Amino acid sequence: MLPLFLPSLLLLGLLNSLPFSHSLHGQQQKLEQPTLPPNQLCNEKCGQLQLPFPFHLNKSCSSVSDAFHLSCQNSTTLFLNIGSESYRVLEFFSDGLLVDFPGSSSCRQYNDLNSFDFLGNDYFGVAVENVVGLYDCEDSSLCKTDCETNDLPGCDGNENSSPACCYPLSDHSVWHLGDKFSVFAKFGCRGFSSWVVQRGSNLGKRGVKLEWAVSKNSSKGVCDSSAYITNATVVEGGVRCMCPDGFLGDGFAAGAGCLKSCIKDRKEAYGNDCLKIKHGGRKLAILAGILAPAFIIASLISLLYILKRPAKPRTFDPARKVHFHSTMSFRKASRTRLFTYHELEEATKGYEVCQKLADGNNGTIFAGVLGDGSHIAVHKVDCENEKDLIQVLSQVEVLSSVLHRNIARFIGCCIDLAYTPLLVYEHPANGTLEDHLHQNGGQNVALDWYKRLSIAAETASVLAFLQYEISPPIFHCDLKSAYIFIDANFSSKVAGFGLLNSSPGDSSQSHNHEGSHFQRNDVYAFGVMLFEMIAGSNCLDLPAVALQKIRSGKVEEIVDPLLYYHEQPSHRREQIEVVADLAMRCLLFGGDGKLGMYDVARELVHIRRDSSDGGSKRGPGLEETFSNSSLLQMISMSPDSKYVP
Repeated sequence: MLPLFLPSLLLLGLLNSLPFSHSLHGQQQKLEQPTLPPNQLCNEKCGQLQLPFPFHLNKSCSSVSDAFHLSCQNSTTLFLNIGSESYRVLEFFSDGLLVDFPGSSSCRQYNDLNSFDFLGNDYFGVAVENVVGLYDCEDSSLCKTDCETNDLPGCDGNENSSPACCYPLSDHSVWHLGDKFSVFAKFGCRGFSSWVVQRGSNLGKRGVKLEWAVSKNSSKGVCDSSAYITNATVVEGGVRCMCPDGFLGDGFAAGAGCLKSCIKDRKEAYGNDCLKIKHGGRKLAILAGILAPAFIIASLISLLYILKRPAKPRTFDPARKVHFHSTMSFRKASRTRLFTYHELEEATKGYEVCQKLADGNNGTIFAGVLGDGSHIAVHKVDCENEKDLIQVLSQVEVLSSVLHRNIARFIGCCIDLAYTPLLVYEHPANGTLEDHLHQNGGQNVALDWYKRLSIAAETASVLAFLQYEISPPIFHCDLKSAYIFIDANFSSKVAGFGLLNSSPGDSSQSHNHEGSHFQRNDVYAFGVMLFEMIAGSNCLDLPAVALQKIRSGKVEEIVDPLLYYHEQPSHRREQIEVVADLAMRCLLFGGDGKLGMYDVARELVHIRRDSSDGGSKRGPGLEETFSNSSLLQMISMSPDSKYVP
C-alpha cells in the first residue's frame, strides 16, 4: 500500500521544507484593525465621525427612511433630530448610536429626570446597555450592587466618580421597554446620568445609547445577498441586517454590504483584495513548479500499482444473494413489501434533483409517489461493501419492529445486489419540517409557535423512547429538520436514521463554537434543530450566532420574523426564551452526556402541557401519552408505541 501514500508523503515533505511562518498566534497580536468599506450610496463625514448606513446628511442619499437623516453644524458637530428635540451624536455602534442629553452645552454631573423625554418610535429606542446613575433617591431599593463594578467616569472623561446608586436598564425590574427615565421619580430620585456599558466590558461611556432598526415591512431587498436579518431588541417590529462569520460590512445592500474578509500582509482585507495575488505570487509559483513534477511521478506510480492489483467486482457476488435472504428475516414479513428497482425509479421520476428531500451521512432520501397514489420516501443507502449491507439490513430489521406514531413507518425495501439498497418509508404529503420552516416546497403558511413546540416535544419524546426503552438502544445519528416528516395534523414522523452508525455519536463529526469543542450526537443535533425552529434558519453558523445572542441576552434577535415575537403575549415570549435556553444546553452539555434526551423530552413536554393556547388544536394522544408522571412509561404503554422483540 506504500505507493498510495507516496503523494501525501511527498506533499508533506515539500511543505515542511518551505519557509512558511507557523506562528499565527504571534502574528495576530500585530494585526492592524480592519477598516470597514465605505457606504456604497454616499460616503459622508461630519467632524471626526464617519456616517454609517443608513444614516445620511444629504437626503438624496436616503434609501430606507428620512428618520436616519442627520444634520452637521459647523462641519464639526452631528445632531439627530427626533420630533422637536435634537440630540448630539457622540459615537456610532453597529446597532445604535450614543447621544448626549439635549441642551447639554457644558459638563453637568447629573440631569433632571425629565431632561431626556424620549419614548421611542418605529426606528429608535433606548438601548438596554445603558446604566443609569441615580442621585438623591429617598428609596434605595432600586439600586443594584452588580453594576457598581462598572467604571462610570464623569462627563469630562477623567473623573472616576461612580454614583451612589446605579441601575442597569437590562434589569427590567423597575424600568421597562418604552418607559421614560422619569419612572425613577417614584423612588424620590432627583437627578440622573447615563452611561453605555457594552457587553463584555465594564467601561462606561457617558451618554444615552439609542438602538436603531428599520421597519420589518420595508426590509425586503434592503439586506445584502450574503447577510441575514436579525430582530431588534427594543424597537418593536424592527430588524437589521448582519453579516455572517467570515464577512465584513454592515450587511445592507446599499451600504457596505457583506464582503469576504481575509488576511493579507498581516492586515485584514476584504472583497476582491482577497482574490489578488500580491507578494506571495512568487512563492506560489515556486511551490507549483516543485509540486507539479512530484504529483506526476506519484500519480504514475499509483497508476501502475492499481493496474497490477487484482480487479475487484463493482457489485456484490450474486452467489451470495441466497446467503443474505437466509440470514435476514423481517419480523413483520407480512407488512414488509419488496419493491423492484425500476418501480422505485419510476416513483421518484428517476431520482430527479427536484425529488430530493435531504442528503445524509450515508445516503440520500427522495420523495416519490407509487402507482396507487401513495406517497413514499426512498432512502438510497451508500453501501461500500458486503459488511455495510448486512449492517443496514440488521438496523432496518430492528427499526421495522418498532411501532410508534411519531416514527415514519417502514414500508419495504429493494435489495438488488446490482444496485445500492433502497429503503421505503411512508411520507406524508404535508412535506418536511425543513419545508415549513424555510417556506420550501410550496408551503404558504408558516408554522406558528404552538405547532413548532408540539413537533419539538413529539420528536424529543420518540428519540427518548428509542434510547431508553429499546434494548439495545436506537440512536438516530443523523438528525435534521429535513428528516422530520409532517403529517396532515402537523404531527412529526421521524425518518432518515443513520443506518451505518452503531454508536450514539459519530467521532468524525464535531463542531467548534467560540473556541469550544462539541461532540455531535442526537442531543446536540436536536439542539441545533431547536434553534432552527426558533430562528427559521439553518445557516451554517446558526449555533454560533444563537449562542452569542443568548449569552448577551438578545434572544429576540434570532427569533423567526414570522413568529412576530414582539407581538406575542408575555407568556409566549417567555416560552420561546426557555426553549432557546434548552437548545443552548443541548449544544453545551449534550455531547458529553450531562444532558440526555430523556431530560430534553421531559422539559419540552412540560412546556407544551403548560401552554395556555392550543385548545382543540392539541394533537391526538399527545396529552394522554404524557399525562403520567413517568414519561417513558406512558410512551411504552401507548397502543401505537411498542417494540416487537
